[in-house]
Amino acid sequence: MKNKFPLLFLSGIILINLLSNSCKKDTQGTITSLFTNGNWQLASVTVTITNNLVEKDTTLNTNCDSTQVLIFKSDNTCTYTNFDCVPQKVSGHWSLSPDQLTLSSDMKFQDTTAVGSSTPFTNAQVFNAGQYSLVLQTGDYNIIPTTINKTKVVRYGFVRQKTAIK
Repeated sequence: MKNKFPLLFLSGIILINLLSNSCKKDTQGTITSLFTNGNWQLASVTVTITNNLVEKDTTLNTNCDSTQVLIFKSDNTCTYTNFDCVPQKVSGHWSLSPDQLTLSSDMKFQDTTAVGSSTPFTNAQVFNAGQYSLVLQTGDYNIIPTTINKTKVVRYGFVRQKTAIK
């Protein structure tokens, strides 16, 4: 009986350790943690219009001297500064789809279009998310271009800021 006690005790410790470690939640590496870990500065905006073949591929904001910054907070609020090179700071809410492939945000921006305002991140595909880069794609990415219908896709490329802009 004395020889079995250390073996039973050791087995019990191992079992408790396995059970407690298997229940821990590990959020590192999720897209949510990538979003909320810093500020994202706009690096490029590319618009592609296709009609079965690429008709027009344009990089926008090449003459913009305003820093455009997107900030996601862990309480699911967000802010965007200087969208479309228009001096403004817009706040809103954000969420990810359960598969973390689609971003939804209610931010409404003043822009330079004839309409005057837009909500580009209402339904944005998370095209790439990494520690230092984030690419959001919006537009007609669910429509297959044909000779009859044109599609428009806008890609916003962001890089993580080293220091926050005040």
